[in-house]
Amino acid sequence: MRKPAKLILAASAVAMVLGTMLTPVSAGAADAENGKKLAEDRKKGNCTSCHAYKGANMPGNAGPPLVAMKARYPDKKKLRAQIADPTKANPNSFMPPFGKHNILSGKDIDDIAEWVHTL
Repeated sequence: MRKPAKLILAASAVAMVLGTMLTPVSAGAADAENGKKLAEDRKKGNCTSCHAYKGANMPGNAGPPLVAMKARYPDKKKLRAQIADPTKANPNSFMPPFGKHNILSGKDIDDIAEWVHTL
């Protein structure tokens, strides 16, 4: 009787691990405050190296300014897609494809998109 119980327990553990691996990345609420921190982190988003926005410390000007983002991207999913892989909309974009190259996690991209959408 012990072997089947161990087998069931092992199978349950495997199913739980696989279930978490298959869970969508954007599960859970996006955190705009964390998104701002990630965007300003030189080892993560580093958005200020190219973009200016209100309150940015020494912003760059290679990318468009992050202003009126709700008006420019009424659909937050499109904004998120732009951050994840801008080369889909513009193959010549020099903005890094943060998602495609695994520079940022899906949750990080969700958080940054949430923050950018507030600008």
